[in-house]
Amino acid sequence: YQVGQLYAVAEASKSETGGGDGVEVLVNEPYEENGEKGQYTHKVYHLQSKVPQFIRLIAPKGALEVHEKAWNAYPYCRTILTNTYMKDKFMIKIETWHKPDMGDQENVHGLDKSKWETVEVVNIDIADKSCINAKDYKADEDPAIFKSQKTGRGPLGPDWKKELANNPNCPHMCAYKLVTVEFKWLGLQNRMETLIHKVEKRLFTQFHRQLFCWIDKWIDLSLDDIRRMEEETKKELDEMRKNDEVKGMSADE
Repeated sequence: YQVGQLYAVAEASKSETGGGDGVEVLVNEPYEENGEKGQYTHKVYHLQSKVPQFIRLIAPKGALEVHEKAWNAYPYCRTILTNTYMKDKFMIKIETWHKPDMGDQENVHGLDKSKWETVEVVNIDIADKSCINAKDYKADEDPAIFKSQKTGRGPLGPDWKKELANNPNCPHMCAYKLVTVEFKWLGLQNRMETLIHKVEKRLFTQFHRQLFCWIDKWIDLSLDDIRRMEEETKKELDEMRKNDEVKGMSADE
């Protein structure tokens, strides 16, 4: 999964980049701090065409760029998104624990009782087509249809979770994501924080459906293969942003 996650990040970035918008990779390097080792990335998301119309109308120049700094020390990952225009009034933090279970652990991030009581738990079933936006649907990225030629995994039927829990020979994993959103703008705070949570759920669902259905493309790759691919992807993204048309997902309310 670690390899698959990195492969899918690179591929998904390409499908969202063009027409001046999309992903720009500034830094991608190993890091080590406080006994934690992993890969550090700093990316800029250019979002002019990705945000709802009402935001485009009020946003000044430069406000629609989001900086993402991520520390991937798999199985724990931490991602922080900020905006230079809004400074400390905007922040999205995504903390992820990857656990070899069926998603039945509670409070894996170890929040204190008062904070945990404010958390809304949202379960995402990657095989459930009803929970994705119709505009995002692609038959070749549907785990309920897809069958892996290399691993034999899939398709994921209506009882796939029960079947998986009862099959000790098949590896499985749950990504527990804790999403914290701050958008301090008078009159827009609740509307924007609700929208951002909605978009994050949509992104997580779409991304993990793709990751599963792309398994035959990444199952034989090593981490060294991924690092080479990331370097090539960085150059491709720069070209696509300049030369391709706008494409990919946009955030509707």
